[in-house]
Amino acid sequence: MPEWLAIILLGIIEGITEFLPISSTGHLLIAEKWLIAEKWLPRQTPLFNIVIQSAAVLAVIPLFKERLKKMLAAGHDLVARDYALKVLVAFGITGVGGLILEKLNFKLPEKLFPIGMALLIGGVLILLIESRVNDRRWKHEVTWRLAVIFGLGQLVAAIFPGASRSGTTIMLALLFGMSRPAATEFSFLVGIPTMLAAGGYKIFKALKQGAPPENWSMVLLGTVVSGIVSFIAVRWLLRYVQSHTFIGFGWYRIAVGAIILVGGLVGVFGPGFE
Repeated sequence: MPEWLAIILLGIIEGITEFLPISSTGHLLIAEKWLIAEKWLPRQTPLFNIVIQSAAVLAVIPLFKERLKKMLAAGHDLVARDYALKVLVAFGITGVGGLILEKLNFKLPEKLFPIGMALLIGGVLILLIESRVNDRRWKHEVTWRLAVIFGLGQLVAAIFPGASRSGTTIMLALLFGMSRPAATEFSFLVGIPTMLAAGGYKIFKALKQGAPPENWSMVLLGTVVSGIVSFIAVRWLLRYVQSHTFIGFGWYRIAVGAIILVGGLVGVFGPGFE
């Protein structure tokens, strides 16, 4: 496989998984280890993943342009102002927690075993939560308590690779009675400033410290592909949650997690599994 095709594959994976409740970090790490092991791709720098991740986030902004316009021009619209403040609170909690993790020199583990476990456990939790809230009467309003929960949920996903930022926050919101469409939209709107701030900080830090040389043509290719695919995936998901549960994603996570764990036990993934 030529390198450019491997980069396109990574861009597609990032675009699909960034906002879906299946973990973009986990899927990217799995794909990269496989492509590197097959010698189809040189080892990528952290900057590459940060850039294509930021592209996936930026690409979905047009899908929320009406909501964002109301939030930015709230003025005397108390409802829009309240919604915007709750987004800021959730973002602030995640930001402060992220800075604390940074000061503690926390780094995500790059082994496949914890990712496989997180995917499997997360899938089981999705099924359990969906079965519990199946007949619930839903609320469409974002309360202050839910805003705090969204912020804390994003921190959980930041600590455990494979947990999924959107999956964690949406499932927590469902437990507290928030409807799937409302939880999905709020999760994505909180995720936009969160991921862009984190991405911008990491890019600045990497460049300041003298990041390794990049093949910028490949970075650009991955960025474009990631952005296009992310836009399509999120537009589909926003329609999907209007009339569907997340059960399908739960079973998908269980299947992928089980494949990773079983594959690791039989030595398919080599030393990168532990």
